[in-house]
Amino acid sequence: MNTTFTDNVTAATTLTESTTLNDSVTVTTPMILSTTSTGCSSLNTSTCEVCVPGSYSNNDSLQCSCCPGPGMCQFTAACLPCSLGFFQPLTGQQQCLPCSQGFYTNISGSRVCRACHPGSYSNSTGSNSCQNCSAGFYTSQQNATSCNPCLQGTFCNSSSCAQCEICPAGTESLQAAAKECTACRPGMHKPPLQNMCQICSSGFFQIHWGQETCNLCPENHYCPSPDVNPILCPGDAFCPEGSTAPGYCMETFFRKAGEECELAPVTIALLVIGGGVALLFVILLVLRRRRDTDGELSLARQPLIRKERPQGRYYGIPCDAEPVYAGW
Repeated sequence: MNTTFTDNVTAATTLTESTTLNDSVTVTTPMILSTTSTGCSSLNTSTCEVCVPGSYSNNDSLQCSCCPGPGMCQFTAACLPCSLGFFQPLTGQQQCLPCSQGFYTNISGSRVCRACHPGSYSNSTGSNSCQNCSAGFYTSQQNATSCNPCLQGTFCNSSSCAQCEICPAGTESLQAAAKECTACRPGMHKPPLQNMCQICSSGFFQIHWGQETCNLCPENHYCPSPDVNPILCPGDAFCPEGSTAPGYCMETFFRKAGEECELAPVTIALLVIGGGVALLFVILLVLRRRRDTDGELSLARQPLIRKERPQGRYYGIPCDAEPVYAGW
């Protein structure tokens, strides 16, 4: 019997024994070398077994060896690097692990996965890249699984934004996930640090778009609405700075004199007449008071009047009878 050895790379590297019977029949028996432990640290040549998972057969030494390092795993009788999106930090493993959401790897044979950078995200496992946030969206954290819309008053006009920016002075964004800002309307303004446009205060106006401040209504004008030009004050009215409406004197009783109001002639006449009536009333009141006082004094000076007794009896004698004296 003649014995020969050949290499046959299948599920693991095998050693074959060919036996020739009767010079015509050849029988091939597989011989597979293996280790006795999963750590691939020793060799048992007394038995023929399949190489353990995570190892491979070394054709030169005719023994099983561990896969050379992290990022390698056994695939069909050979140690191959992990594919994109997968990793393996340990040696001698049977399979690679997919990257979690928010992580990725774009190289083969990776030991670890990388976190998505701010402004990008990954919402699936086994990713070999991260997706950038769309315009109007952002994420400021690493290993993000989604992006957030920009809030009102902020915007992002490009992809992969880590933060949304506040709209410049004089502009605003009225909706979330804004890609750009719009100018403030006439009658409104916005300083740099505010998020939204504000209506001009009373007595101020602004007739232009996209303004940072409002203007004070000038003197001799009034501003009934913040989005219209100041209106010239009427000649008979007053309009100091910041006026929202003209101020008039009372037309019947007062009239404008320069920058002040003065009494109208009819008002002066009414005051004179009213003063005269009031003075006459006071005089009459004094005279009546004096007359009443004089009447009381005259009554006090009159002589006493004998009062008549009412008819009746006192001690059994009529009150009107003459006195009677006895004893004489």
